[in-house]
Amino acid sequence: MGGSFALALKRAGLVKRVVGYSKSPTTTERARQIGVIDVEAPSALLAVSGADIVLLAVPVSATEATFKAIRHLITPTTLVMDVGSTKQDVVEAARRVLRENVGCFVPAHPIAGREASGVEHADANLYNGRQVILTPIERTFTMQLQKAVDIWTALGCDVVQMAPQAHDAAYAAVSHLPHLLAFALMNSIEGQPYGMDYLSLAGPGFRDFTRIAASEPKMWRDILLANKEELLAQSKAFQQALQLLEKLISSGQGDALENLIQQASQTRADWRIASQKSSK
Repeated sequence: MGGSFALALKRAGLVKRVVGYSKSPTTTERARQIGVIDVEAPSALLAVSGADIVLLAVPVSATEATFKAIRHLITPTTLVMDVGSTKQDVVEAARRVLRENVGCFVPAHPIAGREASGVEHADANLYNGRQVILTPIERTFTMQLQKAVDIWTALGCDVVQMAPQAHDAAYAAVSHLPHLLAFALMNSIEGQPYGMDYLSLAGPGFRDFTRIAASEPKMWRDILLANKEELLAQSKAFQQALQLLEKLISSGQGDALENLIQQASQTRADWRIASQKSSK
């Protein structure tokens, strides 16, 4: 995510120099070799020294530690953003650590990404045509917020603003729960005596449904734990819907079962049409 942002900024001519830091020296060395960054910084603090734009592309559980590492060189004119999939925990970390400079932070969640991680998979086109959710708080500086909007817009994004809590509730439903279900499904099949034989017979529908189960484990561990309250609420709602379908199947109520399938099919079709219109 961070590498793609750097490449996109470069291609758009929005930056003169990109400085990168990673806990893994081989990552920053590779990033420099392939042109993602221009300079390797020896520390997170030195990476932000003199920077106009700072992007934190770290697991959400590492956000607070990263803020602590860079806070002494954050100035009132610095724009700080993240790309995390949860927002309430990130905002609270920023409040605790950045304090009087918390207004420099504009929480961001680009709705983009791939199962493959690593700087070698950086793509300047990753964000083009995608949504990015910004979740400013009451102390966010107007100048930084507008700068964030301008940057993401210049990268070809459709920028949406919402409150951190609203973001986490929504993405528990449409992102975090689907990942949880994909993980559970793969594990449930793999745990059966003939599970691998079943998988050998799977087709395109199974491939599409379970694609996100290949996502990066540590990152998704952090996301699921960070948004556990909203996620568990969505899981409960899903279980109720599943139990109703199971009840209709068990009792042989074909008409009622068909009605619920039709309801789901229509909702999916309506969503597809609406999403196509919004992307034009």
